[in-house]
Amino acid sequence: MKFGEKLRKYRTEARMTQAELAKKAGVGLNTISNYESGKTYPQNREVYTTLANILGVDPDHLHNENDEFISDAAAKFGRRGAKQAQQLTEEVAGLFAGGEMAEEDMDVMMQAIQQAYWIAKEKNRKFTPKKYRAEE
Repeated sequence: MKFGEKLRKYRTEARMTQAELAKKAGVGLNTISNYESGKTYPQNREVYTTLANILGVDPDHLHNENDEFISDAAAKFGRRGAKQAQQLTEEVAGLFAGGEMAEEDMDVMMQAIQQAYWIAKEKNRKFTPKKYRAEE
């Protein structure tokens, strides 16, 4: 389950509207809406903690490694990097669908694929024209 899906689930279980959650978290209504629709992710880990505390859930459960991978890709490589990271996680998750692999093995596999992504992006950086590179 993705961050936005979890956020919506816990918000509705807490019988809160998006506006109420936004006000308590100190963010805009559009921000909560974008989180729930999967358009954006919190840029700061503290936001996950704030939302989790309001909703009474574990911050680590609300924020998973795939979300962090996508936000790190966005920070390093911009919107295009985030889109590529999102696509990668969705495609890899499809490999695990309905499988018999243990949860720990899936996590190790996902971490290895993410590491391969970072290595490939760094190697390809030297071939990317400067005008397309994210600010460093």
